[in-house]
Amino acid sequence: MRSSSFLSLSSSGTFVLLLMALGCGSSNEPSSGAGGDGGAGGQGATSSASGTDPVGGTGGAGGAGGDAAGTGGDAAGAGGTGGAGGTGGTGGGAPAGPGWDWTGIVGTGQSLSVGVEGTPPRTTEQRFSNLKLSLGDAAVPPFDASNGDFSLVPLTEPIRGFATAYPSAYPRNLYGETPHTAMADQISTLAQAAGGDHVTVHTVVGESGQPMNVLWKAANPTTAEGGKTTGHAYAATLFEAEAIARLAREAGKTYGIGAIIITHGESDAGSATYEDDLVKLWSDYNADLLPITGQSRSIPMLVSQQHSVHLEVGSRSTSTQAQWRVGVSHPGDIVCSGPKYQYPYAEDHIHLTAHGYQLLGEKYGQVYFEKVVLGKDWQPLQPTGVERSGNVITVRFHVPVPPLAWDSALPSPHQTAFTEWSKGRGFQVWSGDTRIEISSVEIDGDAVKITCASDLPSSGAMVGYAATTDGTAMPGGTTRWGQLRDSDPFVGSITGKPQPNYSVAFEMSVP
Repeated sequence: MRSSSFLSLSSSGTFVLLLMALGCGSSNEPSSGAGGDGGAGGQGATSSASGTDPVGGTGGAGGAGGDAAGTGGDAAGAGGTGGAGGTGGTGGGAPAGPGWDWTGIVGTGQSLSVGVEGTPPRTTEQRFSNLKLSLGDAAVPPFDASNGDFSLVPLTEPIRGFATAYPSAYPRNLYGETPHTAMADQISTLAQAAGGDHVTVHTVVGESGQPMNVLWKAANPTTAEGGKTTGHAYAATLFEAEAIARLAREAGKTYGIGAIIITHGESDAGSATYEDDLVKLWSDYNADLLPITGQSRSIPMLVSQQHSVHLEVGSRSTSTQAQWRVGVSHPGDIVCSGPKYQYPYAEDHIHLTAHGYQLLGEKYGQVYFEKVVLGKDWQPLQPTGVERSGNVITVRFHVPVPPLAWDSALPSPHQTAFTEWSKGRGFQVWSGDTRIEISSVEIDGDAVKITCASDLPSSGAMVGYAATTDGTAMPGGTTRWGQLRDSDPFVGSITGKPQPNYSVAFEMSVP
């Protein structure tokens, strides 16, 4: 007997590969995981460019893909062959995206949004024209957007001076390399490969260690002994938007905000309302930012999954599941950019290294370019439905760039604890408190077939992936991970590392 259960997901085609595949030079840094065998580059975009800062224009032929081998280090990845570059745009060129001279990117969240453990900073040069707000000698707060000390300067790491206390809110909210400069570099690289440009201006307001109720609109700013501050993130966002909008007008430039990125979830790992909280934050930002910039275009939010907290063996995270499901339930408005278990982590297994933040920024940049600049319905590698027949569970996936593959360069999880799942490559099956042994997993087209060692109960069975904290953290990595990826030949513009899409962490009922 066969039964099935499906999520409602809009369809999405494969990527238009506008970035010429880059060769990977040697490095002693940890790579981002295995690179997929690159497929042929897609056809260049054909929509006509519009707006004041078109990305379009006639593109030349795409460059041939080069081998992009990952090198040694934490979470090292096997090299994948870069895909052939896509042909240049035809007709009116690539889509222009929002069409502003300067496009704002707002970054919020907690410690991983502000670069904790990401020292020393690596992205200390600006190769393009991307910008950040300099506060000069001004004391902030108070938040006075008209202050004449402010200016726009080249975007580099560190974004500002580092915090000297904890907790510490804007403007002393930074601790190391953030994802932003690498993200901007990636966007500019993709835009110029398409025959245009896309200048981004980055606002970074996250607060290390703080839950959502400190980041959202209703937060109450606090100051404690020793200069410890919290609760400035939302107000600081509006303040920077007003200041940048003023400086843009004075420079004769147009300015709008293209995306909000949130790197968060550890402090809210057990929150039952986290998905609603993300939606509320997105809604409030849109209500308050659009009048400042004068734009009519809605601002999407890009959400990255967290895989570190809870740390207790056998624990699972509700925020991690919410970060995936919010993109399913609010398509177009909120996009899950995918997991980050494939990146190199610091020794605490919670925060990324500076190199890891660069890799995360490149992935954010790729997703932003697909979603905001090209206007595509981008979705991560994620499950679309579950079926079962006897003791075999089949999980079907939306695969951004087929085929599915296993990343054997990442260690197999559950080798020292929960060994019932040791053959699952990150997949898990359970019913209540009972773990169900997995005999094997195999890829079958856009699906993974999970064979259990015994028949499943008639009801109450669950299937998950990268969902349960393991007994041992991945060396140089985090505590929850898996090995399933697609074959996207995308290569980061700064790191030169292959970055296929890895499956989101998920939990689903087995019908």
